[in-house]
Amino acid sequence: MFGKRYAASMINRSAENEQDRRRFLRAAGVTGLGVVGAGALGGLGGSIASAAPRPAVAQAAAEGVSDGAVLNFALNLEYLEAEFYLHAVTGKGLADSLTTGIGTRGGVSGGRAVKFKTKATKQYAQEIAGDEKAHVEFLRTALGSAAVSRPAIDLQASFTAAAQAAGLVRKGQSFDAFACEENFLLAAYLFEDVGVTAYKGAAPLISNKTYLEAAAGILAVEAYHAANIRTALYQHTGGLLGLGLLGRDLREASVKLSNARDSLDGTTDLDQGVVDKNGRANIVPTDGNGIAYSRSPGQVLNIVYLNPKAVTSGGFFPKGVNGDVNTSAANG
Repeated sequence: MFGKRYAASMINRSAENEQDRRRFLRAAGVTGLGVVGAGALGGLGGSIASAAPRPAVAQAAAEGVSDGAVLNFALNLEYLEAEFYLHAVTGKGLADSLTTGIGTRGGVSGGRAVKFKTKATKQYAQEIAGDEKAHVEFLRTALGSAAVSRPAIDLQASFTAAAQAAGLVRKGQSFDAFACEENFLLAAYLFEDVGVTAYKGAAPLISNKTYLEAAAGILAVEAYHAANIRTALYQHTGGLLGLGLLGRDLREASVKLSNARDSLDGTTDLDQGVVDKNGRANIVPTDGNGIAYSRSPGQVLNIVYLNPKAVTSGGFFPKGVNGDVNTSAANG
């Protein structure tokens, strides 16, 4: 989950560290299972949350953040996705053994099992939940004792704030992401596209084959997830009656959520709903060259913090994320 300048710096440092690459190979299971010790991931000890807020990319460059800090940034976001999907399909989240680590461990507010009405959507959710849990396990294994703990996560008020900002519900009304299948799909859509655009920013910059394979693998999985959710939204052509949502259908709702994300992560208009301006299917959001766009870590935090300004907490992470990369970009 990082932008181009940050990823380039990270990869350049990694290329100079043969020991780091060997340890990552072991963590990935290439040469036998192993972990990256805290000593090999220098730069993780000092917190910069108390410093004056700076965009995450500039912050990373100035502090010389380690590869471990990059992985921990991704781990925070995988915690969020895993908790959302696991609650939706099982009614409970990650086991306590998968939430410990460096930094304050927080609880999860909200979340419960969704009463899915279609077999396909339920199976999509179950498969994605398993993948996101596996991502948490993989990153924790790669980081070893340097892994950050799960921060406090809000799956209740955060969704309401996002839905109100997008115009899906009126001010004063709540949005329960777990109330029904339609609400679940909209909530999942809010996450999935962000994951794809974040991982994509690093992929074309990676020259080391080990890192390239890992990044490409995670990116591919997140893209499959996003395509499943976007397709399911497009196929739900019925009205929103009874869900407390404003609008005609889920396609229109996806465009509203897309516009809301765009309002948080900068002045560019890149985000796209599941239909284009002519109402045609837009399952794969790309530019004119058919290429997916990227987001920096600061822009990703703008969205999950639900704030266009440089802040260190808010939205889905009411007390912020754990680790050195923790400040959103100054877009507001």
